[in-house]
Amino acid sequence: MPVPAGHGMTGPSTLDKLKMGAMMGGSVGLIIGFIFGATNIIRFGPGPNGMMRTLGQYMLGSAATFGFFMSIGTTIRTETEASAMAAFARARARPVIVPAEFRYPHLRRVVKE
Repeated sequence: MPVPAGHGMTGPSTLDKLKMGAMMGGSVGLIIGFIFGATNIIRFGPGPNGMMRTLGQYMLGSAATFGFFMSIGTTIRTETEASAMAAFARARARPVIVPAEFRYPHLRRVVKE
């Protein structure tokens, strides 16, 4: 469905930015938690909770921490003023193609009739 005329570019809302940062941070946190948890289980053993529970605790703790800070950081980092959004929209506009004789008037050819 086409965008109605007169509507400029709109970016994601603050809540969308928060969710996106939380998902990215959570994903990274899960991977980092898996790597560090597996390394510690191999080095020191699973402990009294067993291997899966210990690994899960590492992964969830790391995902929660990374997700929390990444959501805040993404939201703060992407806050922009209206003038900056307008400049971005202008920069993304379609280019205007101008014939060479209008750009370089000294190169105009004189046509004899």
